[in-house]
Amino acid sequence: MQTAALVCRDGTVDWLCLPRFDSHAIFAGLLGTEEHGFWRLGPAHAADAEPPRATRRGYRGDSLILESEWDTPRGTVRVTDFMPPRDGAPQLIRIVEGVSGRVPMRSALRMRFSYGRVVPWVHKHEGRTVAVAGPDSVWFDTSVETYGKSLTTYSDFTVAPGERIAFTISWEPSHKQPPPLPEPEQSLEATEDFWREWVEHCTYHGPYREAVVRSLITLKALTYAPTGGIVAAPTTSLPEDIGGVRNWDYRYTWLRDAAITLSSLLRTGYREEARAWREWLLRAVAGDPENLQIMYGIAGERELGEAELDWLPGYETSAPVRVGNGAAHQLQLDVYGEVTEALHLAHMTGLARNDYASLLQLKLIRYLEKHWQEPDEGIWEVRGPRRHFVHSKVMAWVAVDRTIKLIESGDADGPLEEWKQLRDDIHRDVCEKGYDKERNTFTQSYGSKELDASLLLIPQMGFLPPDDKRVIGTIEAIQRELSTSDGFILRYPTEGQDEGVDGLPGDEGAFLACSFWMADDLAMIGRVDEARKLFEKLLALRNDLGLLAEEWDPRLKRQVGNFPQAFSHVPLIDTALRLTASGAYGG
Repeated sequence: MQTAALVCRDGTVDWLCLPRFDSHAIFAGLLGTEEHGFWRLGPAHAADAEPPRATRRGYRGDSLILESEWDTPRGTVRVTDFMPPRDGAPQLIRIVEGVSGRVPMRSALRMRFSYGRVVPWVHKHEGRTVAVAGPDSVWFDTSVETYGKSLTTYSDFTVAPGERIAFTISWEPSHKQPPPLPEPEQSLEATEDFWREWVEHCTYHGPYREAVVRSLITLKALTYAPTGGIVAAPTTSLPEDIGGVRNWDYRYTWLRDAAITLSSLLRTGYREEARAWREWLLRAVAGDPENLQIMYGIAGERELGEAELDWLPGYETSAPVRVGNGAAHQLQLDVYGEVTEALHLAHMTGLARNDYASLLQLKLIRYLEKHWQEPDEGIWEVRGPRRHFVHSKVMAWVAVDRTIKLIESGDADGPLEEWKQLRDDIHRDVCEKGYDKERNTFTQSYGSKELDASLLLIPQMGFLPPDDKRVIGTIEAIQRELSTSDGFILRYPTEGQDEGVDGLPGDEGAFLACSFWMADDLAMIGRVDEARKLFEKLLALRNDLGLLAEEWDPRLKRQVGNFPQAFSHVPLIDTALRLTASGAYGG
Protein backbone atom coordinates (compact mmCIF):
# COMPACT_ATOMS: atom_id res chain seq x y z
CA MET A 1 0.00 0.00 0.00
CA GLN A 2 2.83 2.31 -1.00
CA THR A 3 3.68 1.02 -4.45
CA ALA A 4 3.02 -2.03 -6.64
CA ALA A 5 4.96 -4.58 -8.66
CA LEU A 6 3.62 -6.33 -11.74
CA VAL A 7 4.71 -9.96 -12.05
CA CYS A 8 4.63 -11.80 -15.38
CA ARG A 9 3.72 -15.45 -15.79
CA ASP A 10 7.40 -16.30 -16.33
CA GLY A 11 8.36 -14.88 -12.93
CA THR A 12 9.59 -11.51 -14.23
CA VAL A 13 8.85 -8.29 -12.37
CA ASP A 14 8.87 -5.75 -15.19
CA TRP A 15 7.21 -2.80 -13.44
CA LEU A 16 8.06 -1.36 -10.03
CA CYS A 17 8.25 2.26 -8.90
CA LEU A 18 10.06 3.08 -5.65
CA PRO A 19 9.28 4.28 -3.09
CA ARG A 20 5.78 5.40 -4.19
CA PHE A 21 3.27 4.54 -6.88
CA ASP A 22 4.21 7.73 -8.73
CA SER A 23 7.99 7.51 -8.24
CA HIS A 24 10.43 6.72 -11.04
CA ALA A 25 10.40 3.05 -12.03
CA ILE A 26 13.44 0.89 -11.31
CA PHE A 27 11.94 -1.87 -13.49
CA ALA A 28 10.41 -0.34 -16.62
CA GLY A 29 10.74 -3.29 -18.98
CA LEU A 30 6.94 -3.27 -19.27
CA LEU A 31 7.21 -0.09 -21.36
CA GLY A 32 10.39 -1.03 -23.21
CA THR A 33 12.80 -3.91 -23.16
CA GLU A 34 14.85 -5.76 -20.58
CA GLU A 35 17.44 -3.01 -20.98
CA HIS A 36 15.03 -0.77 -19.06
CA GLY A 37 15.02 -2.94 -15.94
CA PHE A 38 13.54 -6.25 -14.77
CA TRP A 39 13.88 -8.99 -12.16
CA ARG A 40 13.33 -12.55 -13.33
CA LEU A 41 13.20 -15.38 -10.80
CA GLY A 42 12.35 -18.85 -12.06
CA PRO A 43 13.73 -22.16 -13.36
CA ALA A 44 17.02 -21.85 -15.23
CA HIS A 45 16.75 -22.02 -19.01
CA ALA A 46 19.03 -21.94 -22.04
CA ALA A 47 20.27 -18.48 -22.99
CA ASP A 48 18.61 -18.66 -26.42
CA ALA A 49 15.28 -19.98 -25.09
CA GLU A 50 12.23 -18.17 -23.79
CA PRO A 51 11.93 -18.30 -19.99
CA PRO A 52 9.33 -20.91 -19.03
CA ARG A 53 5.92 -19.68 -17.94
CA ALA A 54 4.55 -20.85 -14.61
CA THR A 55 2.45 -23.98 -14.86
CA ARG A 56 -0.05 -22.44 -12.45
CA ARG A 57 -0.29 -19.39 -10.24
CA GLY A 58 -2.72 -17.72 -7.88
CA TYR A 59 -3.06 -15.60 -4.80
CA ARG A 60 -2.83 -17.39 -1.48
CA GLY A 61 -6.40 -17.25 -0.22
CA ASP A 62 -7.80 -13.77 0.21
CA SER A 63 -4.45 -11.97 0.13
CA LEU A 64 -1.99 -10.26 -2.19
CA ILE A 65 0.57 -13.04 -1.73
CA LEU A 66 1.25 -14.42 -5.21
CA GLU A 67 2.29 -18.06 -5.60
CA SER A 68 3.68 -19.26 -8.95
CA GLU A 69 4.58 -22.92 -9.53
CA TRP A 70 6.60 -24.51 -12.31
CA ASP A 71 6.55 -28.23 -13.12
CA THR A 72 9.93 -28.94 -14.76
CA PRO A 73 11.69 -32.16 -15.89
CA ARG A 74 13.78 -31.90 -12.70
CA GLY A 75 10.88 -31.33 -10.32
CA THR A 76 8.43 -28.69 -9.08
CA VAL A 77 9.30 -25.32 -7.59
CA ARG A 78 7.22 -22.52 -6.10
CA VAL A 79 7.98 -18.79 -5.96
CA THR A 80 6.05 -16.68 -3.45
CA ASP A 81 5.98 -12.93 -4.10
CA PHE A 82 4.66 -10.33 -1.68
CA MET A 83 5.07 -6.83 -0.28
CA PRO A 84 4.70 -6.70 3.49
CA PRO A 85 2.50 -3.85 4.78
CA ARG A 86 4.91 -1.82 6.88
CA ASP A 87 5.56 1.65 8.21
CA GLY A 88 9.02 1.89 6.68
CA ALA A 89 10.02 2.09 3.04
CA PRO A 90 8.57 -0.61 0.77
CA GLN A 91 10.05 -4.06 0.25
CA LEU A 92 9.51 -6.72 -2.39
CA ILE A 93 10.18 -10.22 -1.04
CA ARG A 94 10.43 -13.35 -3.19
CA ILE A 95 10.77 -16.79 -1.58
CA VAL A 96 11.79 -19.84 -3.64
CA GLU A 97 10.54 -23.15 -2.26
CA GLY A 98 11.41 -26.63 -3.49
CA VAL A 99 8.31 -28.80 -3.83
CA SER A 100 9.77 -31.92 -5.43
CA GLY A 101 13.02 -32.97 -7.12
CA ARG A 102 16.03 -30.68 -7.39
CA VAL A 103 15.36 -27.71 -9.65
CA PRO A 104 18.11 -25.42 -11.03
CA MET A 105 17.04 -21.80 -10.58
CA ARG A 106 18.24 -18.38 -11.64
CA SER A 107 17.63 -14.85 -10.37
CA ALA A 108 18.51 -12.11 -12.88
CA LEU A 109 18.21 -8.61 -11.44
CA ARG A 110 18.75 -5.57 -13.65
CA MET A 111 17.97 -2.33 -11.83
CA ARG A 112 17.65 0.78 -13.97
CA PHE A 113 16.67 3.99 -12.24
CA SER A 114 14.67 6.87 -13.71
CA TYR A 115 12.43 4.69 -15.90
CA GLY A 116 15.29 2.69 -17.37
CA ARG A 117 17.51 5.63 -18.27
CA VAL A 118 20.06 5.56 -15.43
CA VAL A 119 22.45 2.70 -14.66
CA PRO A 120 23.05 2.77 -10.90
CA TRP A 121 26.34 2.22 -9.14
CA VAL A 122 26.11 -1.34 -7.80
CA HIS A 123 28.52 -2.47 -5.10
CA LYS A 124 28.81 -4.61 -1.98
CA HIS A 125 28.36 -3.17 1.49
CA GLU A 126 29.01 -5.49 4.43
CA GLY A 127 27.94 -8.51 2.39
CA ARG A 128 24.83 -6.84 0.94
CA THR A 129 24.36 -5.65 -2.63
CA VAL A 130 23.29 -2.04 -3.03
CA ALA A 131 22.41 -0.01 -6.11
CA VAL A 132 22.73 3.78 -5.83
CA ALA A 133 21.77 6.61 -8.15
CA GLY A 134 21.09 10.15 -7.01
CA PRO A 135 18.68 10.23 -4.07
CA ASP A 136 17.76 6.54 -4.25
CA SER A 137 19.32 3.32 -3.06
CA VAL A 138 17.95 -0.20 -3.44
CA TRP A 139 19.32 -2.97 -1.25
CA PHE A 140 19.33 -6.57 -2.45
CA ASP A 141 19.55 -9.33 0.16
CA THR A 142 19.77 -13.10 -0.29
CA SER A 143 21.58 -16.03 1.29
CA VAL A 144 22.88 -17.43 -2.02
CA GLU A 145 25.95 -16.25 -3.89
CA THR A 146 25.55 -13.44 -6.40
CA TYR A 147 27.73 -12.25 -9.26
CA GLY A 148 27.66 -9.40 -11.74
CA LYS A 149 27.66 -9.77 -15.50
CA SER A 150 26.56 -7.39 -18.27
CA LEU A 151 25.39 -4.83 -15.68
CA THR A 152 23.06 -7.45 -14.18
CA THR A 153 23.19 -9.22 -10.79
CA TYR A 154 22.76 -13.00 -11.08
CA SER A 155 22.23 -15.85 -8.64
CA ASP A 156 22.41 -19.47 -9.84
CA PHE A 157 21.37 -22.15 -7.37
CA THR A 158 19.48 -25.41 -6.99
CA VAL A 159 16.51 -25.84 -4.69
CA ALA A 160 15.65 -29.16 -3.02
CA PRO A 161 12.32 -30.31 -1.51
CA GLY A 162 11.41 -28.30 1.57
CA GLU A 163 14.24 -25.82 1.02
CA ARG A 164 13.32 -22.12 1.12
CA ILE A 165 15.55 -19.36 -0.23
CA ALA A 166 14.55 -15.71 0.09
CA PHE A 167 15.39 -12.67 -2.04
CA THR A 168 14.49 -9.13 -0.97
CA ILE A 169 14.86 -5.66 -2.38
CA SER A 170 14.38 -2.69 -0.04
CA TRP A 171 14.37 1.00 -0.93
CA GLU A 172 16.08 3.62 1.20
CA PRO A 173 17.14 7.25 0.58
CA SER A 174 20.76 7.02 -0.56
CA HIS A 175 22.03 9.44 2.10
CA LYS A 176 20.68 7.37 4.99
CA GLN A 177 22.03 4.32 6.81
CA PRO A 178 21.31 0.90 5.28
CA PRO A 179 17.82 -0.45 5.96
CA PRO A 180 17.54 -3.26 8.53
CA LEU A 181 18.17 -6.78 7.30
CA PRO A 182 14.86 -8.22 6.06
CA GLU A 183 13.06 -11.01 7.88
CA PRO A 184 11.28 -12.77 5.01
CA GLU A 185 9.52 -15.57 6.87
CA GLN A 186 8.23 -13.32 9.64
CA SER A 187 7.15 -10.77 7.04
CA LEU A 188 5.27 -13.45 5.10
CA GLU A 189 3.37 -14.50 8.22
CA ALA A 190 2.57 -10.88 9.08
CA THR A 191 1.39 -10.17 5.53
CA GLU A 192 -0.92 -13.17 5.52
CA ASP A 193 -2.33 -12.14 8.92
CA PHE A 194 -2.87 -8.57 7.69
CA TRP A 195 -4.94 -9.57 4.68
CA ARG A 196 -6.93 -12.23 6.53
CA GLU A 197 -7.91 -9.77 9.24
CA TRP A 198 -8.72 -7.05 6.70
CA VAL A 199 -10.97 -9.28 4.59
CA GLU A 200 -12.88 -10.39 7.70
CA HIS A 201 -14.43 -6.89 7.83
CA CYS A 202 -16.17 -7.41 4.48
CA THR A 203 -19.95 -7.38 4.96
CA TYR A 204 -20.78 -8.89 1.56
CA HIS A 205 -21.52 -12.62 1.65
CA GLY A 206 -23.41 -13.09 -1.61
CA PRO A 207 -22.85 -15.42 -4.56
CA TYR A 208 -20.15 -13.24 -6.14
CA ARG A 209 -18.03 -13.05 -2.99
CA GLU A 210 -14.82 -14.28 -4.65
CA ALA A 211 -14.93 -11.55 -7.31
CA VAL A 212 -16.01 -8.87 -4.83
CA VAL A 213 -13.29 -9.71 -2.29
CA ARG A 214 -10.58 -9.80 -4.95
CA SER A 215 -11.74 -6.39 -6.18
CA LEU A 216 -11.78 -4.99 -2.64
CA ILE A 217 -8.25 -6.26 -2.01
CA THR A 218 -7.18 -4.61 -5.26
CA LEU A 219 -8.74 -1.30 -4.23
CA LYS A 220 -7.07 -1.51 -0.83
CA ALA A 221 -3.75 -2.18 -2.56
CA LEU A 222 -4.23 0.97 -4.67
CA THR A 223 -4.51 3.05 -1.48
CA TYR A 224 -1.35 4.91 -0.51
CA ALA A 225 -1.41 4.07 3.19
CA PRO A 226 0.66 7.01 4.52
CA THR A 227 -1.90 9.57 3.27
CA GLY A 228 -5.11 7.71 2.37
CA GLY A 229 -4.91 8.81 -1.29
CA ILE A 230 -6.15 6.24 -3.82
CA VAL A 231 -4.46 5.88 -7.21
CA ALA A 232 -6.51 5.11 -10.32
CA ALA A 233 -3.98 2.43 -11.36
CA PRO A 234 -0.34 1.63 -10.53
CA THR A 235 0.86 2.02 -14.13
CA THR A 236 1.41 4.64 -16.79
CA SER A 237 0.98 4.47 -20.57
CA LEU A 238 -0.48 1.00 -20.96
CA PRO A 239 -2.34 1.79 -24.18
CA GLU A 240 -6.09 1.95 -24.69
CA ASP A 241 -5.35 1.34 -28.40
CA ILE A 242 -2.41 -1.02 -29.03
CA GLY A 243 0.15 0.85 -31.11
CA GLY A 244 -1.71 4.14 -30.67
CA VAL A 245 -1.27 7.37 -28.70
CA ARG A 246 -4.00 6.95 -26.07
CA ASN A 247 -1.46 6.36 -23.31
CA TRP A 248 -1.85 8.13 -19.97
CA ASP A 249 -0.35 8.19 -16.49
CA TYR A 250 -2.88 6.90 -13.94
CA ARG A 251 -0.67 6.88 -10.83
CA TYR A 252 -2.50 9.79 -9.23
CA THR A 253 -5.62 10.38 -7.19
CA TRP A 254 -8.57 11.36 -9.32
CA LEU A 255 -11.28 12.76 -7.09
CA ARG A 256 -13.84 10.93 -9.19
CA ASP A 257 -12.15 7.52 -9.05
CA ALA A 258 -11.28 7.88 -5.37
CA ALA A 259 -14.82 8.97 -4.49
CA ILE A 260 -16.47 6.00 -6.19
CA THR A 261 -13.83 3.70 -4.67
CA LEU A 262 -14.71 5.11 -1.29
CA SER A 263 -18.39 4.45 -1.96
CA SER A 264 -17.75 0.78 -2.71
CA LEU A 265 -15.59 0.38 0.39
CA LEU A 266 -18.29 1.96 2.55
CA ARG A 267 -20.98 -0.30 1.10
CA THR A 268 -18.92 -3.36 2.03
CA GLY A 269 -18.00 -2.37 5.57
CA TYR A 270 -14.72 -0.45 5.28
CA ARG A 271 -15.15 2.77 7.21
CA GLU A 272 -11.53 3.33 8.21
CA GLU A 273 -10.52 3.75 4.55
CA ALA A 274 -13.37 6.23 4.17
CA ARG A 275 -12.15 8.26 7.11
CA ALA A 276 -8.57 8.30 5.77
CA TRP A 277 -9.72 9.39 2.30
CA ARG A 278 -11.90 12.16 3.73
CA GLU A 279 -8.88 13.45 5.65
CA TRP A 280 -6.79 13.26 2.47
CA LEU A 281 -9.46 15.23 0.58
CA LEU A 282 -9.61 17.97 3.18
CA ARG A 283 -5.82 18.35 3.14
CA ALA A 284 -5.64 18.35 -0.67
CA VAL A 285 -8.40 20.91 -1.18
CA ALA A 286 -7.26 22.94 1.85
CA GLY A 287 -8.91 26.35 2.06
CA ASP A 288 -9.26 26.73 -1.68
CA PRO A 289 -12.28 24.74 -2.92
CA GLU A 290 -12.87 27.30 -5.67
CA ASN A 291 -9.73 25.95 -7.37
CA LEU A 292 -10.63 22.29 -6.93
CA GLN A 293 -8.53 20.08 -9.22
CA ILE A 294 -9.88 16.91 -10.74
CA MET A 295 -6.78 15.03 -9.57
CA TYR A 296 -3.88 15.39 -7.17
CA GLY A 297 -0.71 13.57 -6.27
CA ILE A 298 -1.10 10.82 -3.69
CA ALA A 299 0.04 13.18 -0.93
CA GLY A 300 -2.11 16.02 -2.28
CA GLU A 301 0.41 17.55 -4.71
CA ARG A 302 -1.14 19.90 -7.26
CA GLU A 303 1.51 20.13 -9.97
CA LEU A 304 1.40 16.99 -12.16
CA GLY A 305 3.04 18.35 -15.30
CA GLU A 306 2.89 15.99 -18.27
CA ALA A 307 6.07 14.88 -20.06
CA GLU A 308 7.07 12.21 -22.59
CA LEU A 309 9.85 9.69 -22.01
CA ASP A 310 11.26 9.38 -25.51
CA TRP A 311 13.84 6.71 -24.58
CA LEU A 312 11.05 4.19 -23.88
CA PRO A 313 9.46 2.65 -26.99
CA GLY A 314 6.21 1.94 -25.17
CA TYR A 315 4.18 -1.17 -24.43
CA GLU A 316 4.09 -3.13 -27.72
CA THR A 317 5.50 0.03 -29.37
CA SER A 318 2.58 2.17 -28.19
CA ALA A 319 4.19 5.60 -27.93
CA PRO A 320 4.47 8.08 -26.40
CA VAL A 321 5.14 6.99 -22.84
CA ARG A 322 3.81 9.76 -20.62
CA VAL A 323 4.42 10.68 -16.98
CA GLY A 324 2.41 13.32 -15.21
CA ASN A 325 -1.03 14.21 -16.49
CA GLY A 326 -2.00 17.40 -18.27
CA ALA A 327 -5.66 16.84 -17.49
CA ALA A 328 -5.07 17.89 -13.87
CA HIS A 329 -6.24 21.44 -14.51
CA GLN A 330 -9.23 20.64 -16.70
CA LEU A 331 -12.70 21.76 -15.69
CA GLN A 332 -14.81 18.68 -14.99
CA LEU A 333 -17.98 19.72 -13.25
CA ASP A 334 -19.06 16.14 -12.54
CA VAL A 335 -16.27 15.84 -9.95
CA TYR A 336 -18.26 18.08 -7.60
CA GLY A 337 -21.09 15.57 -7.72
CA GLU A 338 -18.91 12.53 -7.12
CA VAL A 339 -17.13 14.13 -4.16
CA THR A 340 -20.40 15.31 -2.63
CA GLU A 341 -21.99 11.90 -3.15
CA ALA A 342 -19.05 10.23 -1.37
CA LEU A 343 -19.22 12.66 1.54
CA HIS A 344 -22.98 12.11 1.71
CA LEU A 345 -22.59 8.33 1.78
CA ALA A 346 -19.91 8.60 4.47
CA HIS A 347 -22.32 10.69 6.52
CA MET A 348 -25.21 8.26 5.94
CA THR A 349 -23.15 5.24 6.99
CA GLY A 350 -22.28 6.78 10.32
CA LEU A 351 -18.79 8.14 9.77
CA ALA A 352 -18.06 10.59 12.58
CA ARG A 353 -19.06 14.12 11.64
CA ASN A 354 -16.35 16.44 10.41
CA ASP A 355 -17.36 20.09 10.45
CA TYR A 356 -14.84 21.06 7.79
CA ALA A 357 -16.15 18.33 5.47
CA SER A 358 -19.61 19.84 5.78
CA LEU A 359 -18.19 23.34 5.20
CA LEU A 360 -16.34 22.08 2.13
CA GLN A 361 -19.55 20.63 0.74
CA LEU A 362 -21.32 23.97 1.14
CA LYS A 363 -18.44 25.82 -0.54
CA LEU A 364 -18.53 23.41 -3.49
CA ILE A 365 -22.20 24.25 -4.05
CA ARG A 366 -21.44 27.95 -3.89
CA TYR A 367 -18.95 27.37 -6.70
CA LEU A 368 -21.46 25.36 -8.75
CA GLU A 369 -24.05 28.10 -8.35
CA LYS A 370 -21.80 30.33 -10.44
CA HIS A 371 -20.32 27.80 -12.84
CA TRP A 372 -22.73 24.91 -13.55
CA GLN A 373 -23.85 26.51 -16.81
CA GLU A 374 -20.32 26.53 -18.24
CA PRO A 375 -19.04 23.96 -20.76
CA ASP A 376 -16.34 21.60 -19.48
CA GLU A 377 -14.10 18.70 -20.51
CA GLY A 378 -16.36 16.14 -18.86
CA ILE A 379 -15.86 12.76 -17.22
CA TRP A 380 -13.73 11.42 -20.10
CA GLU A 381 -11.25 14.31 -20.02
CA VAL A 382 -11.62 15.14 -23.68
CA ARG A 383 -8.78 17.05 -25.23
CA GLY A 384 -11.07 18.57 -27.81
CA PRO A 385 -13.19 21.71 -27.26
CA ARG A 386 -15.26 22.08 -24.11
CA ARG A 387 -18.93 21.12 -24.33
CA HIS A 388 -22.04 21.18 -22.19
CA PHE A 389 -21.78 17.50 -21.27
CA VAL A 390 -25.05 16.06 -19.98
CA HIS A 391 -23.33 13.84 -17.42
CA SER A 392 -21.53 16.86 -15.97
CA LYS A 393 -24.83 18.70 -15.50
CA VAL A 394 -26.45 15.62 -13.95
CA MET A 395 -23.63 15.33 -11.44
CA ALA A 396 -23.91 19.04 -10.63
CA TRP A 397 -27.55 18.27 -9.82
CA VAL A 398 -26.36 15.38 -7.60
CA ALA A 399 -24.03 17.72 -5.69
CA VAL A 400 -26.87 20.14 -4.98
CA ASP A 401 -29.36 17.36 -4.15
CA ARG A 402 -27.05 15.66 -1.62
CA THR A 403 -26.21 18.97 0.01
CA ILE A 404 -29.91 19.75 0.39
CA LYS A 405 -30.27 16.40 2.15
CA LEU A 406 -27.37 17.31 4.46
CA ILE A 407 -29.07 20.58 5.40
CA GLU A 408 -32.44 18.87 5.88
CA SER A 409 -30.81 16.37 8.25
CA GLY A 410 -29.77 19.26 10.49
CA ASP A 411 -26.03 18.67 10.04
CA ALA A 412 -25.33 21.83 8.04
CA ASP A 413 -26.80 25.27 7.52
CA GLY A 414 -27.45 26.71 4.09
CA PRO A 415 -29.99 28.55 1.93
CA LEU A 416 -32.36 25.61 1.55
CA GLU A 417 -35.03 27.18 -0.64
CA GLU A 418 -32.45 28.88 -2.85
CA TRP A 419 -30.68 25.57 -3.48
CA LYS A 420 -33.91 23.68 -4.05
CA GLN A 421 -34.58 26.18 -6.82
CA LEU A 422 -31.05 25.63 -8.15
CA ARG A 423 -31.64 21.87 -8.16
CA ASP A 424 -34.86 22.36 -10.12
CA ASP A 425 -33.15 24.71 -12.57
CA ILE A 426 -30.37 22.23 -13.37
CA HIS A 427 -32.87 19.39 -13.75
CA ARG A 428 -35.04 21.39 -16.14
CA ASP A 429 -32.02 22.54 -18.16
CA VAL A 430 -30.81 18.95 -18.68
CA CYS A 431 -34.23 17.64 -19.64
CA GLU A 432 -34.78 20.46 -22.12
CA LYS A 433 -31.33 20.71 -23.73
CA GLY A 434 -29.79 17.29 -23.24
CA TYR A 435 -32.68 15.13 -24.42
CA ASP A 436 -33.45 14.14 -28.02
CA LYS A 437 -37.22 13.73 -28.24
CA GLU A 438 -37.14 12.18 -31.70
CA ARG A 439 -34.84 9.35 -30.64
CA ASN A 440 -36.10 9.22 -27.02
CA THR A 441 -32.59 9.41 -25.56
CA PHE A 442 -30.38 11.76 -23.65
CA THR A 443 -27.30 12.78 -25.62
CA GLN A 444 -23.63 13.26 -24.84
CA SER A 445 -23.84 17.06 -24.80
CA TYR A 446 -26.31 19.81 -25.46
CA GLY A 447 -27.20 20.00 -29.14
CA SER A 448 -25.27 16.87 -30.14
CA LYS A 449 -26.54 13.61 -31.62
CA GLU A 450 -23.78 11.45 -30.09
CA LEU A 451 -24.48 9.08 -27.24
CA ASP A 452 -22.33 8.60 -24.18
CA ALA A 453 -22.28 5.66 -21.77
CA SER A 454 -22.00 8.01 -18.77
CA LEU A 455 -25.72 8.66 -19.35
CA LEU A 456 -26.29 5.22 -17.82
CA LEU A 457 -25.67 6.85 -14.44
CA ILE A 458 -28.85 8.98 -14.68
CA PRO A 459 -31.08 6.45 -12.87
CA GLN A 460 -28.29 5.26 -10.56
CA MET A 461 -27.81 8.80 -9.26
CA GLY A 462 -31.55 9.31 -8.77
CA PHE A 463 -31.81 12.06 -11.39
CA LEU A 464 -34.78 10.22 -12.93
CA PRO A 465 -36.51 6.99 -11.85
CA PRO A 466 -35.58 3.78 -13.71
CA ASP A 467 -39.08 3.40 -15.16
CA ASP A 468 -39.04 6.84 -16.80
CA LYS A 469 -39.47 6.37 -20.55
CA ARG A 470 -36.52 8.69 -21.20
CA VAL A 471 -34.26 6.50 -19.06
CA ILE A 472 -35.39 3.29 -20.77
CA GLY A 473 -34.97 4.93 -24.18
CA THR A 474 -31.43 6.03 -23.29
CA ILE A 475 -30.46 2.55 -22.09
CA GLU A 476 -31.81 0.97 -25.27
CA ALA A 477 -30.14 3.57 -27.51
CA ILE A 478 -26.75 2.97 -25.87
CA GLN A 479 -27.23 -0.79 -26.20
CA ARG A 480 -28.03 -0.31 -29.86
CA GLU A 481 -25.36 2.24 -30.82
CA LEU A 482 -22.45 1.80 -28.40
CA SER A 483 -22.30 -2.00 -28.06
CA THR A 484 -19.34 -3.96 -29.43
CA SER A 485 -19.70 -7.24 -31.29
CA ASP A 486 -19.43 -9.16 -28.01
CA GLY A 487 -22.01 -7.05 -26.19
CA PHE A 488 -19.79 -4.72 -24.17
CA ILE A 489 -20.17 -0.94 -24.08
CA LEU A 490 -18.01 1.82 -25.58
CA ARG A 491 -17.73 5.14 -23.78
CA TYR A 492 -18.67 7.13 -26.89
CA PRO A 493 -18.09 6.87 -30.65
CA THR A 494 -14.48 7.31 -31.80
CA GLU A 495 -13.46 8.18 -35.31
CA GLY A 496 -10.58 5.84 -36.15
CA GLN A 497 -7.69 7.81 -37.59
CA ASP A 498 -9.63 11.06 -37.51
CA GLU A 499 -9.95 13.18 -34.39
CA GLY A 500 -13.25 12.53 -32.66
CA VAL A 501 -15.04 14.26 -29.82
CA ASP A 502 -12.09 13.57 -27.51
CA GLY A 503 -9.62 15.36 -29.77
CA LEU A 504 -7.55 12.20 -30.37
CA PRO A 505 -7.00 9.91 -33.36
CA GLY A 506 -7.51 6.15 -33.16
CA ASP A 507 -10.07 3.95 -31.49
CA GLU A 508 -10.38 2.34 -28.10
CA GLY A 509 -11.92 -0.77 -26.62
CA ALA A 510 -15.07 -1.30 -24.63
CA PHE A 511 -14.83 0.60 -21.36
CA LEU A 512 -15.39 -1.97 -18.65
CA ALA A 513 -16.95 0.43 -16.13
CA CYS A 514 -19.59 1.39 -18.71
CA SER A 515 -20.38 -2.27 -19.32
CA PHE A 516 -20.95 -2.80 -15.59
CA TRP A 517 -23.15 0.33 -15.56
CA MET A 518 -25.24 -1.25 -18.32
CA ALA A 519 -25.71 -4.39 -16.23
CA ASP A 520 -26.79 -2.18 -13.31
CA ASP A 521 -29.32 -0.32 -15.42
CA LEU A 522 -30.74 -3.49 -16.93
CA ALA A 523 -31.34 -4.81 -13.43
CA MET A 524 -32.94 -1.52 -12.40
CA ILE A 525 -35.46 -1.65 -15.26
CA GLY A 526 -36.39 -5.26 -14.53
CA ARG A 527 -34.28 -7.05 -17.17
CA VAL A 528 -32.44 -8.96 -14.45
CA ASP A 529 -31.59 -12.12 -16.41
CA GLU A 530 -29.99 -10.00 -19.12
CA ALA A 531 -28.14 -8.03 -16.44
CA ARG A 532 -26.80 -11.17 -14.80
CA LYS A 533 -25.61 -12.64 -18.10
CA LEU A 534 -23.77 -9.44 -19.01
CA PHE A 535 -22.21 -9.28 -15.52
CA GLU A 536 -20.97 -12.85 -15.72
CA LYS A 537 -19.56 -12.22 -19.20
CA LEU A 538 -17.64 -9.31 -17.70
CA LEU A 539 -16.34 -11.48 -14.85
CA ALA A 540 -15.01 -13.90 -17.46
CA LEU A 541 -12.79 -11.13 -18.88
CA ARG A 542 -10.70 -10.98 -15.68
CA ASN A 543 -7.21 -12.37 -15.96
CA ASP A 544 -6.16 -15.56 -14.19
CA LEU A 545 -5.72 -13.59 -10.95
CA GLY A 546 -9.13 -11.91 -11.08
CA LEU A 547 -7.78 -8.52 -12.18
CA LEU A 548 -9.18 -6.04 -14.71
CA ALA A 549 -7.60 -3.32 -16.81
CA GLU A 550 -9.51 -0.29 -18.04
CA GLU A 551 -10.89 -1.64 -21.31
CA TRP A 552 -11.53 -4.72 -23.42
CA ASP A 553 -10.42 -4.72 -27.06
CA PRO A 554 -13.14 -6.63 -28.98
CA ARG A 555 -10.89 -7.08 -32.03
CA LEU A 556 -7.86 -8.44 -30.22
CA LYS A 557 -9.90 -10.18 -27.48
CA ARG A 558 -7.68 -8.86 -24.73
CA GLN A 559 -7.61 -6.33 -21.93
CA VAL A 560 -6.09 -2.93 -22.70
CA GLY A 561 -5.31 0.22 -20.73
CA ASN A 562 -3.71 0.77 -17.35
CA PHE A 563 -3.76 -2.20 -14.98
CA PRO A 564 -5.22 -3.04 -12.56
CA GLN A 565 -7.81 -0.32 -12.80
CA ALA A 566 -9.83 0.92 -9.82
CA PHE A 567 -12.50 2.31 -12.17
CA SER A 568 -13.21 -1.25 -13.36
CA HIS A 569 -13.16 -3.01 -10.00
CA VAL A 570 -15.46 -0.48 -8.29
CA PRO A 571 -18.49 -1.01 -10.57
CA LEU A 572 -17.86 -4.78 -10.42
CA ILE A 573 -18.51 -4.55 -6.68
CA ASP A 574 -21.51 -2.25 -7.09
CA THR A 575 -23.14 -4.45 -9.73
CA ALA A 576 -22.60 -7.58 -7.62
CA LEU A 577 -24.32 -5.86 -4.69
CA ARG A 578 -27.26 -4.80 -6.87
CA LEU A 579 -27.71 -8.21 -8.49
CA THR A 580 -27.48 -9.94 -5.13
CA ALA A 581 -30.10 -7.61 -3.67
CA SER A 582 -32.41 -8.34 -6.62
CA GLY A 583 -31.85 -12.11 -6.42
CA ALA A 584 -30.54 -12.08 -10.01
CA TYR A 585 -27.88 -14.78 -9.85
CA GLY A 586 -27.39 -18.45 -10.48
CA GLY A 587 -28.00 -20.26 -13.72
